[in-house]
Amino acid sequence: MSNLIKLNGDVASIVENEWTIVNLPAGQAEERKQAGKVVLFKLTGEKTVTDEQIADTVIPASGKVLVPLSVFIARKAELQTRIAASEIGVWIATHEVLESLIENQPDLNALPIIAVNVERFADGRIFSLGTLLRKRYGYKNELRAVGDVLRDQLFFLKRSGFTSYLIRADRSAEEALASLKDFTTPYQGAVDEALPVFKRYNRAVK
Repeated sequence: MSNLIKLNGDVASIVENEWTIVNLPAGQAEERKQAGKVVLFKLTGEKTVTDEQIADTVIPASGKVLVPLSVFIARKAELQTRIAASEIGVWIATHEVLESLIENQPDLNALPIIAVNVERFADGRIFSLGTLLRKRYGYKNELRAVGDVLRDQLFFLKRSGFTSYLIRADRSAEEALASLKDFTTPYQGAVDEALPVFKRYNRAVK
């Protein structure tokens, strides 16, 4: 059964996944320590992909595919026909700089889907990236959360502008579906509702 939840307006449902995620070939990860502990998160803007990995990435010859940001930038020329056919989307890692995508694809809405991959659920940068794509850069198409995506995050991912969620393979999408209704009236303004609650309701003056 599919583990993809997708919003259609305010209605969420489990749907089949039409997009194949293309992953980079494995590279040698460098272990870093800070204050005696292993640093788990990659630093924002850190270069973690080699030219060899980009060149060796296998992109399926047909179908809808999500390619890594680094591959999209380096190999965009060979993908132009498929970009025009809405067969290419981009996924970015939470440590990657969003401006790199903007510089290389000024018309973001030419991409039918952008995904953000979160390696570990505790990395909150995915929420900032979603908000920036929607509010600063005006992205209007499907915005998908992939990677270590868990039930408790879905409501807040929705508030940050995400419209589809690929639930982690060892978890149930059916159970996660209910989490989008965990809260009824958020206090803060966000992507899905710009006004805070105190501006949404008129209070009669007595």
